[in-house]
Amino acid sequence: MASAGDKFARLAALRPAPGRAAPSRSAALRPADEENGLARLIGAGVGKNHYGEHLAVRNWFATPEYAEPSSAALELLSRTKEEGVSRRVRMALENPEKWLFLDTETTGLAGGTGTYAFLVGVAWWDAGGMQVEQFFMRDFTEEHSLLCELAGRIAERPVLVTFNGKSFDWPLLENRYTMTRVIGVPKLAAHLDLLHPARALWRLRLGSVRLVELEKHVLDARRLGWHRENDVESAMIPQFYFDYLRDGAAEPLAEVVRHNQMDLRGLGALFGKMNEMLTPDGEKEIESLDLFGLSRYLRRRGEAVRAEKECAKALELGLPAEHRGRARRELAQFAKRGGDHERAAEYWKELLADAENCIHACEQLASYYERRAKDFAMAAEVCELALRKLERRATKAWDLETERNARAAERILRRLARLRKRMKARVDFPPKKSSRTEQPNPIQ
Repeated sequence: MASAGDKFARLAALRPAPGRAAPSRSAALRPADEENGLARLIGAGVGKNHYGEHLAVRNWFATPEYAEPSSAALELLSRTKEEGVSRRVRMALENPEKWLFLDTETTGLAGGTGTYAFLVGVAWWDAGGMQVEQFFMRDFTEEHSLLCELAGRIAERPVLVTFNGKSFDWPLLENRYTMTRVIGVPKLAAHLDLLHPARALWRLRLGSVRLVELEKHVLDARRLGWHRENDVESAMIPQFYFDYLRDGAAEPLAEVVRHNQMDLRGLGALFGKMNEMLTPDGEKEIESLDLFGLSRYLRRRGEAVRAEKECAKALELGLPAEHRGRARRELAQFAKRGGDHERAAEYWKELLADAENCIHACEQLASYYERRAKDFAMAAEVCELALRKLERRATKAWDLETERNARAAERILRRLARLRKRMKARVDFPPKKSSRTEQPNPIQ
């Protein structure tokens, strides 16, 4: 873990500076030829290395502002389910000066060996804001030059932050590096992909977690000072590039460059929002569905105590009706795992009136009454209630739901048969002294 002195040193280096950002250490760009319409539209210069040339665009933005990553957020974002994070990866993540946000625009959305990344955008925290650099190849012969330049940026900042980059952007780039046969695949110290945490946190409320939707409904992009009116359709981007190669149509590609730029800025803002939500300390104003999503994400990452707290808070704030049953079910499971079987039983009783969760609640209550309360009569009554509910659910179509109901009915009938035997044995051979206490009937 970084010391307090190290953290303050990073903050001092990254704090906002008056005027322009600090000069980039990247090589100077040569002005593009006057006749290059695209270069004029996007303000690009010509980058050059020993593999050739490519267009490059450099911009610094005051927003999104730099946010100091919390250790708790980094641990959760980088952990795979309940598996921990290696010390090497943790140390790399703790230094945001080594982070590189990355997004690509490609000649196809399916990937594969015939797909090129014709525009690669990278960004990093600089002077309290975000430095954005974009590499564009004017034709396929400039790919080596572009990849060489990108490899240099990754060598300086080997921690990638992407949105679906683990599944698409980075495998595609790895493939392109391999196919050059002369430029080695850059080595990453760590890779944070924000897509899957975004799905966990906001899909319940938004449905779609495309970056543009997150900017609109979660990040409040207008407050940050940018907007995406007339943004290009992602599906059209490959065709715009082929049109440019064929007849030099520059205007649509200028919009693609802007789209890529906005994606990078959105990535930075998205990390800041996740960092805020996943940091345990401090009061946050979060909608109930987002809190419930946070609870489920924490549970999958092994943070049971925080997950239960956020789930209870979401229910208290007022979840939509279609999610209340699921929240109560999860709270019951938290209580049961924590050994508080009486509290779990109270949640199961509340779920008896919930159409989606009633059968599961009946099974759990029957187990509680049989094994914990030793009230076989009440357990049998709950089983009979479950069978009546299953009978009302029965349909002629033999689909997945009816098959699941049939399996549940078999389990409940076996339990009911066992309970009747135990009740008969208790009548035939009553104990000398019964310690059973009367339990209220949950189904009256």
